[in-house]
Amino acid sequence: MHPADLPPFPARLPLLTPRLTLRPYVPSDEAAFFAVLGKDRARLQEAFPARLAAVQTSADAGRILESFDLDWHTKRMFVLGIWRTAGGQYLGDISLKPTWARTVTAEIGYYLASEAEGYGYAREALTAAVQLGFSPIINADRLVIRCRVDNPRSCAVAVANGFQLVPPQPRLWSPRKLEKESDILHFALNRP
Repeated sequence: MHPADLPPFPARLPLLTPRLTLRPYVPSDEAAFFAVLGKDRARLQEAFPARLAAVQTSADAGRILESFDLDWHTKRMFVLGIWRTAGGQYLGDISLKPTWARTVTAEIGYYLASEAEGYGYAREALTAAVQLGFSPIINADRLVIRCRVDNPRSCAVAVANGFQLVPPQPRLWSPRKLEKESDILHFALNRP
């Protein structure tokens, strides 16, 4: 399936959970986005090196948010900011990156600000992302998550949302320089 064959996405409709609002970024999110990446840079470096390398300044953050908007329109990647509905605090983000093949697979990645960890927000956000992944917008047959072996919380979030541990799939490209495939656990969830 080609992305152009998919129905258009209602670009600014949020996904709502009991406590969270997940929505595509808008330009006014730049400061909150930059603040979390700046504050949690050391903690996020290992899992999100490309994003952190791309966001060194507030202006960089604005350009990245613009690129996320383009990604939505081209259906290359669907990035949602995670906001606490009560109070509007920015908590992190979650993304789905589809592979548009005969069998559509979407890889999910997510992070939370350090002060938002431990409250079940990641599980709640992942539940909404799973619904988006299987919805007509992406229409994935399978969702996948890669978790670092040394991040048991992330693994627990995947398992709590029904993902199963699976053997790693062969990759067409080598892992990141410092990432060994043995450091990564792979989880998958097939369309119900």
